[in-house]
Amino acid sequence: MMKSLAPEMAPGYLPKDVESEWYTWWEQCGYFKPRSDREPGFDGKRFVIVIPPPNVTGYLHLGHALTGAVQDTIIRYHRMKGDDTLYLPGTDHAGIATQVVVEKRLQSETGKSRHDYGREEFLKHVWSFKENHAGMIQKQLRLIGSSLDWSRERFTMDEQCGKAVVEAFVKFHEDGLVYRATRLVNWCCALQSAISDLEVDFDDVPKNGKLTVPNYEKKVDMGVLTQVAYKIVGTDQEIVIATTRPETILGDTAVAIHPEDERYKAFHGMKVQCPFRDAQIPIICDPTLVDMSFGTGAVKITPAHDPNDFESGKRHNLEMITIFDLKGFITMEGQFKGLHRFDCRKAIVAELEKMGLLREVIPYEYRVGRCSRTGDIVEPMLMPQWFVDCSTMAAKSVEAVRTKELRLIPESHEVVWYHWLENIKPWCVSRQLWWGHRIPAYECYLNGSPVSQDAWIVARNDTEARTKAAAKFNLSEEQSASLELRQDPDVLDTWFSSALWPFSTMGWPENTPDFEKFFPGSLLETGHDILFFWVARMVMTSLHFTGKLPFKEVYLHAMVRDKDGRKMSKSLGNVIDPLDVIYGISLEALHEKVTKGNLDAKEVPKAIKFQKEAFPNGIEECGSDALRFGLLSYTQSGRNVNLDIERIVGYRQFCNKLWNVVRYILYYALGSDYRPQKLDFSPSEASTLSTECQWILSRLDLAVEECNQGLQETTYDFAQATNAAYRFWLYELCDVFLELTKPTMQLEAGNVTKQLTQDVLVFVVEKALRMLHPMMPFVTEELWHRMPHFNTFATQSIMIAKYPEPSGWRSEAVEQTMKSVMDVVSNVRSTKASYSLTNKHRPDVWIVGRTEAALTIMNQHTYIVKTLGVVGNVVAISAEEEANVPRGCGFSVVSKEVGVHMMLMGHIDVPKEVAKLEKSVEGLKKQIEGMDKKMNIPNYETKVPEEVRKANTEKRESLVLQLAQLEEGVTKMKSLLS
Repeated sequence: MMKSLAPEMAPGYLPKDVESEWYTWWEQCGYFKPRSDREPGFDGKRFVIVIPPPNVTGYLHLGHALTGAVQDTIIRYHRMKGDDTLYLPGTDHAGIATQVVVEKRLQSETGKSRHDYGREEFLKHVWSFKENHAGMIQKQLRLIGSSLDWSRERFTMDEQCGKAVVEAFVKFHEDGLVYRATRLVNWCCALQSAISDLEVDFDDVPKNGKLTVPNYEKKVDMGVLTQVAYKIVGTDQEIVIATTRPETILGDTAVAIHPEDERYKAFHGMKVQCPFRDAQIPIICDPTLVDMSFGTGAVKITPAHDPNDFESGKRHNLEMITIFDLKGFITMEGQFKGLHRFDCRKAIVAELEKMGLLREVIPYEYRVGRCSRTGDIVEPMLMPQWFVDCSTMAAKSVEAVRTKELRLIPESHEVVWYHWLENIKPWCVSRQLWWGHRIPAYECYLNGSPVSQDAWIVARNDTEARTKAAAKFNLSEEQSASLELRQDPDVLDTWFSSALWPFSTMGWPENTPDFEKFFPGSLLETGHDILFFWVARMVMTSLHFTGKLPFKEVYLHAMVRDKDGRKMSKSLGNVIDPLDVIYGISLEALHEKVTKGNLDAKEVPKAIKFQKEAFPNGIEECGSDALRFGLLSYTQSGRNVNLDIERIVGYRQFCNKLWNVVRYILYYALGSDYRPQKLDFSPSEASTLSTECQWILSRLDLAVEECNQGLQETTYDFAQATNAAYRFWLYELCDVFLELTKPTMQLEAGNVTKQLTQDVLVFVVEKALRMLHPMMPFVTEELWHRMPHFNTFATQSIMIAKYPEPSGWRSEAVEQTMKSVMDVVSNVRSTKASYSLTNKHRPDVWIVGRTEAALTIMNQHTYIVKTLGVVGNVVAISAEEEANVPRGCGFSVVSKEVGVHMMLMGHIDVPKEVAKLEKSVEGLKKQIEGMDKKMNIPNYETKVPEEVRKANTEKRESLVLQLAQLEEGVTKMKSLLS
């Protein structure tokens, strides 16, 4: 049922009232579905966006709000253009994030860990949490007006997407791209899982810095570089290395130098003694790894615990020794066995000092990787994992961008694309979690032992696994029957299922009607920070599995920051909840969010201080439309969104302007007896319309053209679209045209000019509402339904009405005429303001036209100057008639062709104004005298610094200019007395 509108419009715009009920009605009417769903048989142009799936347990943040505003604006635009538009919603299971949240909650509520529950029982709790929380993000997406087809909603772990994940993994394996290998991974000891590069945050460690890490009571010494001497075997010489991780010395298997380093050429081919192992390790030459200018120019190599060392180890066939267990305790036999990795660090340094091998401990600033979920320091670990070889897929993805088959917007991101994909490494896709897609791989056992050294089978299900195992291991029927299949307990990286999102959501691997019709999509819109981790992987998997790109264009928006350009951070207190902008919030409530959140107690005062400075009166209720429009207005190619809440408040006031325009139409301009005579206007009828009517139609055409340019494919310049719409509504429609209609609306009913002006007004406002709708859906729908004779409009809702196109009204001649007149209006307003004349003061004005063309224009448009300038009688005169202008006028120049005389006598106290100006003149003269004394002191040029002398000169020149202007003003003012 459509929203029931109150008989009378409220006096002002109330976002909560305006934005209620419309979304439900749109959804009930099926407007969010593709046009081909609503009109079976429609086979027009398709436009498809599949939403980047937010975490199912997440909340709306400003990044979501920006993404939602941009995507929905584009979708609504294409829907109004008549395209077969699909905006498909869904959520991501967010493996690590969700598991951590549920684990913490259960630990807090029951004191039990997931291991206490066991896998099956724990997963029941996760699914329960997901079901109870899943509606939150959907509710918030509805709140900002995202017109998603909820009937097609997907979840990365629903049956359809789950089937696609299994199929993709198996196909990758069958194609030789998935394999199991022992390689370095990012290991989180606290989480007990490998994590992706995206889940590693890099923190700057200051010199002598200490860090707090989970499951370790003491702060960890981090900000130092420890220099250690390695003794050269068979000599009394040594080579000194430097490390930030002394504990890894236990796993060193070489020392690397640069082959061209003259300091160490004598050591080529020699060995050094391990400080803590009875082993001699080689000195190797590695120009790829070693920077001669850094530190001592010698580097210790620990292949099992450092990614760069791992690559060097492979190049030189070095032994790879693992020294930690999965919880970060030393496993190597000897005096350090059983120590925590950070206790071992201290013990190693102390022992090196005893051995006389510690050379120096230097304060050092560097970066350390931490798990984004737990805060633990990431430990590179050598582990058996499942990997995907992406090299061939990456090459195809690079080529797609080079040939512009896939467009990245802005193009500046192509550099990052090429860098990542041309240097791609195998993708570790296994995670030691319980929540996620369990890897469809089975280890095969007979009689309690693996059937072979490589006992793994990858299969879609148990039955297929047995068939594949029998063939691979040449098993007899009896052996096949007794074969034990142990499915890998690990789950797949969340990004694996996300990589399939554009086509798994459409039904792949089945050739469903949606897959045939809506794949590939048109556009992906997302943040630039996941260009490689998600966007590239979607492109790679889509090319591999479907032979097609998943979309034609990728629009990458920038980061949302605070108004000063700082990254939003809880500790700074500058994080803004979009719901607080939509609904408004008091300063006290903002403080409460900080104090009751999970922010470190030490950081709270800083956050509170920022809130007091930034939001002294809290945040005013702005509504979704203002928030959307504000975020869009900031969105220009490649620029960060430095969000100032006051700007959003300004757009809420803009909504109020729109509201008042329609109130003016209904309750002043038209009245209850109005009946439209013309529903459309052709440029061929221009001569029947007044200049201001022709002008507003011309300016509307320009705004429509700019909005179309800003919203169309390949451009996506949302700032251009919002600027065009804002300029038209505020500065052209409201400030000029509406004001000029007021005298006309006072004419008697039936007057031809009045009727035409009323019809133009309704035509323009209705078209301008359609132009604005994709950006501000709620207020435009409400006002569109409020428009007189709404029943004559072509559609039931503005969201499926036709998006306006330029209609040939642009006229340079009309716009130039109007500009000439508006220049006079500006001059008149400026003159009044300079004498502090208010709208109560209505001085007469004489406009001098010094050419025949200028005089004609001014003669025809004196009423515009009178209305907009808020002055008395306005007369246009020739240069010859200028001598007849009465005494007591002030004169100002508009252009070489136009001047303005304004009657000031009787409106200002001339002697008083003269006295004020003369006092100011004397003040300036004294300032200049003071500057002259300062600049004429002995040895001024040598005693006074150059920058001070330059500043003094500039200041004096400014004062002299001001004096000349004031003296001219005094002369003009005195002339009024003569």
